[in-house]
Amino acid sequence: MAYLPVPQTSDEPLSSVLNTLRMQEREPGSYVGSNLHQISGRVYGGQVFAQAVVAARATVADEYAERQIHSITAAFLRPGDLDTPTHFDVEEILDGRSFSTRRVFASQNGKTILTARASFQESQPGVEHETPQPAAPAPESLESSAAFFASFDHPAAKAMSSTNAIDMRHVGGAIWLKPVPITNEPTLIWFRLRNRMPADAPQLLHRAILAYSSDQFMLEPILRQHGMYWTSRNLSLATLDHAIWWHRDIDMSEWVLAELTSPSAQGGRGLSLAKFFQDGRHVATMSQEGMVRSREAQ
Repeated sequence: MAYLPVPQTSDEPLSSVLNTLRMQEREPGSYVGSNLHQISGRVYGGQVFAQAVVAARATVADEYAERQIHSITAAFLRPGDLDTPTHFDVEEILDGRSFSTRRVFASQNGKTILTARASFQESQPGVEHETPQPAAPAPESLESSAAFFASFDHPAAKAMSSTNAIDMRHVGGAIWLKPVPITNEPTLIWFRLRNRMPADAPQLLHRAILAYSSDQFMLEPILRQHGMYWTSRNLSLATLDHAIWWHRDIDMSEWVLAELTSPSAQGGRGLSLAKFFQDGRHVATMSQEGMVRSREAQ
């Protein structure tokens, strides 16, 4: 069996995440990936998103090896089943002078659960500007999500503390179990891998891990504007579509600051926008529309 070349580590929970990205190659352009355990019983969307990034890159020929992924836009169509391997089929759309474009279809049991379009670009000179990093307390001064969940004797908390590869530090307090004062101010969250990425990991994997991470908190500014929290009764959430633009290299072993806002929510849907910063540089931008339904809001 041939597997995509993803470095290994014995450090958990990062090892399990990288194992899902080390997908089996059935034939060129066709791959099979495993799923991370989730107490919800459904496949975590960020996992499939990250796998789509890696699958798309696997089809870029060696002559274009220096092309780095700079954007991906995905639609989440169906929930995935944890016990069913996910198949990724990649269509080669374009290999131009500067860009390569791929379309990815992720499926289970013959039904598509995600579609994505990914674009890769040569390193090229050009005009440059960026948004300055907002002021925020140092992440070391804020509560760790990993430590928070480890302090609870509850199956969901134990699952989060043992399997979530990301440590998050919320400026202004987390909303895991209770709301915070309603605000439309930007939500600021520091985050990074709990284990250091292997030294030989390519930049592609760091970018894939950003995709894996972001699906955990992108809808948070919507909840904060309406006095909701993640464990609110009768709250139903799901990602509908998600886009990422990478502007500069990122190191997911080091702290990244997310600045999130939500310009609109309506009809059971909400839109969130995020800018990501590292060492003062604007490294990525995201958008996500999600289903946000609450019986109390109806």
